[in-house]
Amino acid sequence: MDTTTTEEWAQRLFDAFDSRTPLEPLTATHPDLSVAEAYAIAEAIRRLRTARGEMVAGWKIGFTNRTIWDDYGVHAPIWGPMFNSTTGPASAGEWDVGRLHEPQIEAEIAFRFARTPEPGLEENELLGCIDAVSHSLEFVQSPFPGWKFAPVDTMAAAGLHGGFAHGPWHAIEADNRDDWLQALSDFTITIRSDTGIIDSGVAANVLGGPLSALRHFVDEAARQTPECIIRPGDAVTTGTVPKAFPVTPGEHWSTEVEGLPLEGLSVRCV
Repeated sequence: MDTTTTEEWAQRLFDAFDSRTPLEPLTATHPDLSVAEAYAIAEAIRRLRTARGEMVAGWKIGFTNRTIWDDYGVHAPIWGPMFNSTTGPASAGEWDVGRLHEPQIEAEIAFRFARTPEPGLEENELLGCIDAVSHSLEFVQSPFPGWKFAPVDTMAAAGLHGGFAHGPWHAIEADNRDDWLQALSDFTITIRSDTGIIDSGVAANVLGGPLSALRHFVDEAARQTPECIIRPGDAVTTGTVPKAFPVTPGEHWSTEVEGLPLEGLSVRCV
């Protein structure tokens, strides 16, 4: 795929996200689309967004939950940028999902970075680069109708990110780092809706734990997408712990966290 084609596809996806217009998967016409080509498209989308004034606020890691891989035909994590325009505190109480393509909600654990991590770090060393942890909700979307795609389509579509609603940030410091390291490997998150949906997931679902998912991202992004740099102040959300569920305006969703000193969240979709 040459540079012109990369830019053309980036513009199509950029426009599809802005206009909420469904788009045929890229692989329908480019069945041999490679991982490198897909992430090049995602990077071109990032440039389009920053050119209009949006700023990267961090990164999302997707498809870390191995229990749902077969549901989507994806069997390895992906990643993409989050922006100041797509992130905010869950305490606002409402989240706009009406602007998203077939939105879904995911209950996750997020980290805020004090310094840029190097690839090859152990999990305890990664934790030393982090200044805070939060329970979060990510809203994901698929411009490809029915959530039907090949894995590389999701990479090109910037990780399918739609929104990031974070809870209070809790400090990670030298005197509590070991406690966080242990707790982050063994916890449960339960998500429920006012329409009767309820599901729970455990830390191990996300590649063995959020820090394991983070380690995978740091190492693989350095190898495949070196332009994905975690900068001080960035948030990284590590993938859904329970299953992801479709959401529609008017629904109320809430979560509970057991095994971590993190508050549950409550949002109404609008």
